[in-house]
Amino acid sequence: MHKTTLPHAVYGSVPGDLAASPDGSIQCSPRSPGAQVLSDFPAASCGGLVLHAPASTVERRAVLALGLRALVPGASLTVLAANNKGGMRLADELSAFGCSVDVGHKRKHQIAHTTRAATLSGLDAAIAAGAPRLLPDLGLWSQPGLFNWDRVDPGSQLLLDYLPPLEGRGADLGCGIGVLARALRSSAKPPLMLLIDIDQRALDMARRNVPGEGVSVLWTDVRAATTLPGGFDFAVSNPPFHDEGEDDTALGQAFIQKAAAMLRPGGVFWMTANRHLPYEATLKTLFQTVDQIAQANGFKIYAARKAPVSQVSRLAKARV
Repeated sequence: MHKTTLPHAVYGSVPGDLAASPDGSIQCSPRSPGAQVLSDFPAASCGGLVLHAPASTVERRAVLALGLRALVPGASLTVLAANNKGGMRLADELSAFGCSVDVGHKRKHQIAHTTRAATLSGLDAAIAAGAPRLLPDLGLWSQPGLFNWDRVDPGSQLLLDYLPPLEGRGADLGCGIGVLARALRSSAKPPLMLLIDIDQRALDMARRNVPGEGVSVLWTDVRAATTLPGGFDFAVSNPPFHDEGEDDTALGQAFIQKAAAMLRPGGVFWMTANRHLPYEATLKTLFQTVDQIAQANGFKIYAARKAPVSQVSRLAKARV
């Protein structure tokens, strides 16, 4: 009865030819804006789950444990992962929790099927290992599974080394745990900041790391967002450049385009990027001036400024 009356859930993007999700399944990945995230599911509240497991070991075990905790005993659990991203470990990890597992494989993925046993072990420990924690050396809150979760990314650090105090209203696109925003808010005149990220967990950490009035967060996919707020004096970003583990310059280009659209005339965009990524053409198309401020440790820093309002008005009149 439970299996027919309780909702089914799906975690992450699940290719239909690898595993089928029942119609009406609830998305529960923290990287799916608007989802009902898995960590918020009460125990034994879910009638079935199809889960695309994360590649990181600690994060994956925590997500598996959260999924098993959410399922009612006897409910179905299907877990898939690429062979080189934890798939080969799925059977052992599920067995360690007390599950009886059947494993298949397709398109270089392992696909594990099990049902939630009445008695399981090790769930609390796995969930605790993947939970948020304060990093004493950094004085920052973070969580396994987030980008460079236990250290400051070298690209962000280089940007911090050159980022001047900025005033007014600012946006941090792909804010992560709030490293850039925290530094900007520590200035004598802390700016108002909007922190934007695709990962709900990152925003939860950013709220802790960048407290106080004048800070707001937006859970959205910058690339896909069609209505982002505008009129900002500045924007900062360390944009992602990997999609499913592969270089994808379109990600950074989308961040540049959205930053330009969010800035007021005369607004400035500070960004860091890997040295080999060809973002200069996109920046020069959207901004009046583009200056490379620094290059070190495999990264480069740009400051790009939009034309001031007077020039925008002249250009508009010239088109009439």
